[in-house]
Amino acid sequence: MVTLSEKAASELKSIMDQNGGTFVGVRVFVAGGGCSGLQYGMQIADEPPTAEDLVFEHDGVKVIVDNQSHQHLEGASIDFDDSLQGGGFKINNPNAVKSCGCGNSFSSGEEEGAQGGGCGSGGGGGGGGCGCGGH
Repeated sequence: MVTLSEKAASELKSIMDQNGGTFVGVRVFVAGGGCSGLQYGMQIADEPPTAEDLVFEHDGVKVIVDNQSHQHLEGASIDFDDSLQGGGFKINNPNAVKSCGCGNSFSSGEEEGAQGGGCGSGGGGGGGGCGCGGH
């Protein structure tokens, strides 16, 4: 199960309402890359879940997770931090045995052959590595 805090659910509802309110929920996934081997991803879902997806609902927001990502996210919780420095959605993942300083990249110790992209290598979320500067 992947859970949302009340604050995260409220922020997601607000984002979906600002964008027309026709979204199914939020898709949370894990992809290869980042400094530690795996990285988190979240996107507002406008497509319904597939038969292979797991769906968890919290405070009226559906969290959609594909089966492969779920093995790395089982028991994770998503919160929202509205502070000026380091704010945004945060994933607290009990399966992460190592993580990048920014919290966007992690290792569960179970991925085989996953190679971290390293900061600045282009393996992270759009900015060349994770961009955390924590190395």
